[in-house]
Amino acid sequence: MSQNLQIQLTGSLTMKDDFKLSDEKLIALFQSGDINAYNELVERYKERLFNFVLRYFNNKEQAEDVVQDTLIKLYTHASYYKNVAKFSTWIFTIAKNNALTELRKNKRKRTESLWTEDGNPLDINSKEQSLDQKTHNEFAINQLNKFLDEIPENFRMAVVLRDFQELSYDEISKILEIPIGTIKSRINRGRIQLAEKMKHFKEQK
Repeated sequence: MSQNLQIQLTGSLTMKDDFKLSDEKLIALFQSGDINAYNELVERYKERLFNFVLRYFNNKEQAEDVVQDTLIKLYTHASYYKNVAKFSTWIFTIAKNNALTELRKNKRKRTESLWTEDGNPLDINSKEQSLDQKTHNEFAINQLNKFLDEIPENFRMAVVLRDFQELSYDEISKILEIPIGTIKSRINRGRIQLAEKMKHFKEQK
């Protein structure tokens, strides 16, 4: 690896987010032997991958194991990545395949929690809250978890990837290996089912 590449990476990690190297540039640096580039990719994706694979399981330990396997595969199979697709599509596809492999072993498909990209419970109201408000929001989060877990898995995964991981339709299509039209339909139907369940929840308060 050239000294210039190392300096470029090191400098980028101390700048504001707008000036960070793209995922694709980082994986290229890692393919050239820069371990710092790998570490940066891990930092960027470990929580996002955890939030994603957690939807396949009913406990955090299984999700963490799948993420660990995914990050190991990133390390050992980095040369397999070709710059014809976004890095996020590639890494989420690996995570999905690892999760499905684990599911085939355990026959378990339920999930237990809804998390933000920071690994914290979803914050419905980020403003200052009273104790009553916080209690209410925690209850609402639990209900949203429950409702999201109740909708069919094909709808749930599409909604999670779009609304919580904020991936594009094209990325989701490649990860789930189904047409974009089907992706959009599943997202819409999943959102409708969630909205209907939340509507009943609000009416019963």
